[in-house]
Amino acid sequence: MSPTLVAIGNPLLDMQVTGGEALLAKYNLKANDAVLAEGNQSEIYADIQKNHEVTYVAGGAGQNAARAAQYVMPAGSTAYLGAVGTDDLAKQLTAANDKEGLISAYQVVPDLPTGACAVVITGHDRSLCTTLGAAEAFKPAHLETPAVKALIDGAKFFYLGGFFLTHGVESAKIVAQHAVDNRKIFAMNLSAPFIPQFFKAQVDEILPFVDILIGNESEAEAYAASHEWNTKDIAEIAIKLAASPKLASRPRIVIITQGPSSTIVASSTVSADSPTTKVYPVTLLDSSAIVDTNAAGDAFAGGFIGAFAQGKSVDQSIETGHRLAKMCIGQVGAQWKFPKVDLFA
Repeated sequence: MSPTLVAIGNPLLDMQVTGGEALLAKYNLKANDAVLAEGNQSEIYADIQKNHEVTYVAGGAGQNAARAAQYVMPAGSTAYLGAVGTDDLAKQLTAANDKEGLISAYQVVPDLPTGACAVVITGHDRSLCTTLGAAEAFKPAHLETPAVKALIDGAKFFYLGGFFLTHGVESAKIVAQHAVDNRKIFAMNLSAPFIPQFFKAQVDEILPFVDILIGNESEAEAYAASHEWNTKDIAEIAIKLAASPKLASRPRIVIITQGPSSTIVASSTVSADSPTTKVYPVTLLDSSAIVDTNAAGDAFAGGFIGAFAQGKSVDQSIETGHRLAKMCIGQVGAQWKFPKVDLFA
């Protein structure tokens, strides 16, 4: 039986450290931000391995979301596409996916290392600094291999991590076009403010294919700024994104999370004369129980997509996403509780 959901992104191994205020200053990083390593930031990986206690966790935003979706779906319901090396990091990622019932459909790049992400925790905040390695060597030809083509042909839902657009827009567009041509659901996450800010053309090239767009308030504001919308009103931005040109006839759903405050949902069924959104409150986890917020957004996205792909309503799917994000911030990095908790109960 083919997986229901195929996700695509940059497979990374998270290298997580706590108490990282000095690292933020040393490498010019910001709390609650995500960047691709530049200049001396490439030295952070050796630094934290040598001078800090490191927790290694399977990562990469798209892969986190795929694992999260799989958590709320029957085993084998989700497959993940990305590129890795032949090193121990790749083996750790595959083992983590196998343990959780996620199908790894990696392109293997022999001459490059598997990508890594330095996750610097300060208080409840996290800063992400990524070196893509093999991940950015993903080739469209991988989509045409018999095993991967079978996964794509059999799937009904697709999920794209926005970080993939820094290098893989051609591959993303192939999958997106397949979804449109075959009346399947294509979802995308904006992933980080720098994606709509510095990769505006790539985002705009894919957006017409997108049925479900997910992001947080900072990413929504970055998109609005890059398009000179002259507003920071999240509801207004959500409505404008929902109303952006679209290829498939089904309405677009736009979901903007706002951390612990609330989640805003807009749909292209809303007319310009009656711009309204629906606001979903977030049930808070006691501050003393929060371990870190790394991958909370990915957990929400995966929880939502995993529920929606099983026929749950938008309301039910939002609640599932909230519950999985709440679970995630009580763990170290992108991890969930096992044995599984029934989030639909």
